[in-house]
Amino acid sequence: MSLTERLSLFSLLDGVAVCLIILGWAMIGWLIENASSAKPAVSGIVAQYRRDWMEQFVTREPRIFDSAILSTLRQGASFFASASMIAIGGGMALLGNTERLRGVAQDLTLSSAPELVWEVKILLVVLFLANAFLKFVWSHRLFGYCAVVMASVPNDPSDPTALPRARKAGEINITAARSFNRGLRSVYFALGSLAWLLGPVSLIVATFLTVSVLWRREFASHSRTVLLRSDSD
Repeated sequence: MSLTERLSLFSLLDGVAVCLIILGWAMIGWLIENASSAKPAVSGIVAQYRRDWMEQFVTREPRIFDSAILSTLRQGASFFASASMIAIGGGMALLGNTERLRGVAQDLTLSSAPELVWEVKILLVVLFLANAFLKFVWSHRLFGYCAVVMASVPNDPSDPTALPRARKAGEINITAARSFNRGLRSVYFALGSLAWLLGPVSLIVATFLTVSVLWRREFASHSRTVLLRSDSD
């Protein structure tokens, strides 16, 4: 089957829906990571808390509390990386069992589309999951770098290298969190892209729902309101 014949299996609306979900994924990521100081996203607000944490870390004795927090962050990244890998394996197994894939698809939509159509739809989910896996793995690695830099901070707060190294650890921590958040967004869109199994209209609706959920959590959530409150309140 030629490429033209394969493309003819999908409608124009399918192409629009796929382009829309990819555009939504890129757009919401850009909006969150480039939010203005007048209306910062939750991740941007927490980034400043991460810098403050590292500055407090310099004078805290003992530093067990800080290592426990960092360990929790690494465990979270490790968990999601493992979960993403399992999900990718499930998706690839489904691609290798086209008869079962066709049966599931027909149960959902009563459609008799060729197996290639369902394989492409599952592949879109797998691609989002693969991106999430790579982001979580890199996040885990960066949290490890952060731990090493934190360990190099002198115990004496008056040491001239103490604060600069703590600030370096803070920036690495923020970069690790950014990668973790990107992975989470990819998981959100992987779940949304499952709606394509029901048709292009369902994928378009799922894209708008996914973008709106992410936007609300970053720009209109109760947690954001709490973080923006003055410390004197």
